[in-house]
Parts: sequence; C-alpha cells; structure tokens
Amino acid sequence: MLKIRLRRGGATHSPFYRIVVSDSLNTPRASMVEQIGHYDPKKNPADVKIDRTRVDYWVSKGAQLSPTVKSILKKAP
Repeated sequence: MLKIRLRRGGATHSPFYRIVVSDSLNTPRASMVEQIGHYDPKKNPADVKIDRTRVDYWVSKGAQLSPTVKSILKKAP
C-alpha cells in the first residue's frame, strides 16, 4: 500500500520535510514513488507547498495520508 508522508531532510535543529508518496512497508528514507510538495516548519509562518492535484490523484489510486500530512493539508491554503 502507498502512503503520502513526510521525509525529513535538513541539518540538525533545522528540519526540512518533503511530502512524498512511498510504499508503506519501506522506511521513510527508502526510495519514493513521487515527491509532491515540501514543508518548512522553521519559517514563520511555516512554508508549505503541495501539488493538490497530485495528492487527489494518489488518493484516488488508494494511497493513504499520514496523520501529519492530513493536518498539514487542512492548514494549508
């Protein structure tokens, strides 16, 4: 099953997350199917960029949203 979840990057104490579609059985650091956005919580307000058409496409194909990504989507304009 595919999941839409966060993949952490950035330096220590300076996180940067990519929103990716990947296999749920693999770790978040494993290969991904597609990157569909990014999230930078250190900026004020947090920088969120998500391709909503791709999110809708993957959800229609059966991908599950992680709880964190689901909350980010609710907050993002």
